[in-house]
Amino acid sequence: MIYRTRMFQIPRPKTFLYFLSLRTGTSLATLTLLLNKVSGLYGLLALLTGLHLSPLQLSMYIYSLFALVITAHLAPHIRTQSPFYCLALAWFYVLDTLVNAAYTAVFSVTWFLVISQHHSTGSFDSAIPGAGGSMIDDIAGFTSPKYNVSRVDVAAAPIEGLTAAGQEAVAMGTPSDAAAGAATTLGGPSLGHGVLQPESISSVIVICGLWAIRVYLMLIVLSYARFVLRQHISTASRMYTPLHAGNADSNYAENPFASHLPNGQGWKGRVGRNMVRLGRSYWLGKDEDEESLWVAQMNAGAAKFGAKKATQKELGEVPGVMERERRRRSGTGPRQPPPQLLTGSQGKHLKVHELTDVR
Repeated sequence: MIYRTRMFQIPRPKTFLYFLSLRTGTSLATLTLLLNKVSGLYGLLALLTGLHLSPLQLSMYIYSLFALVITAHLAPHIRTQSPFYCLALAWFYVLDTLVNAAYTAVFSVTWFLVISQHHSTGSFDSAIPGAGGSMIDDIAGFTSPKYNVSRVDVAAAPIEGLTAAGQEAVAMGTPSDAAAGAATTLGGPSLGHGVLQPESISSVIVICGLWAIRVYLMLIVLSYARFVLRQHISTASRMYTPLHAGNADSNYAENPFASHLPNGQGWKGRVGRNMVRLGRSYWLGKDEDEESLWVAQMNAGAAKFGAKKATQKELGEVPGVMERERRRRSGTGPRQPPPQLLTGSQGKHLKVHELTDVR
């Protein structure tokens, strides 16, 4: 049952690429996000040159500027390891991944429909399908001739009945798709027909590879935020106890944004509680690896203390006496008694004010 539960858990990598820290991986993921969102600024600047943008593309550029500002505000807190801001960065990275996935799906479908249309016979005069299809068709470099041929054969013959020189010519064209051996369709453009074109296979491979990297970076950012959150809980505890010992529910760690804690005050506390509430088992759930590590550390500490006690017992040493001797030799022990008390019987008749003067 435990093995089946682990199968459906969100992966929790401990390192980035198996030899770098999660902090380094999160910094690199945030840097790539910043570089990606800068494109929104250049996209809006293109409007000044008179470039026509579709509403979908314009909305993507506006969102990129919004995401650039938020990422630039949250990025410095990766080094400070603030639990609130690292958690906010992780959730924003997840949200941006979903938004980018939606934009990628829409533009990819439109691109494949445009390719399918240019490989379809008799569909050049029809409207470009898909959202932003006309914009993609304009910048793709495709041409839309009246007759899509790759070769033209001309047959000429003299005109009968004319004494003057004259010829009658007939032009016959070879369709480009038929000459190249590409697949054509007699109907309208379709997504399946566009994906099956030879030039589309490489596009699909590149898109899948880039999204695999994006999902891995998202898991790295989530794992780093989880590490910062749980480290904050451990350091905020008053004594060295297991992570889940201070909570009423032993299956979850104490919420650091609870209303009675300092981090739970104000709007940050409310937002933090909502962020932790989504995926509570991931952020605060019990991790068997962490619990086993804590038990191992406690056992190692107990074994070390027991070995020290056994060594002192074998040597016949008393811990208190040894500590006093060490402090005496290092000069950090208690102060010496007044000289009057060390002169024999004279010290027995000292008055209180004499001892005060000596001190």
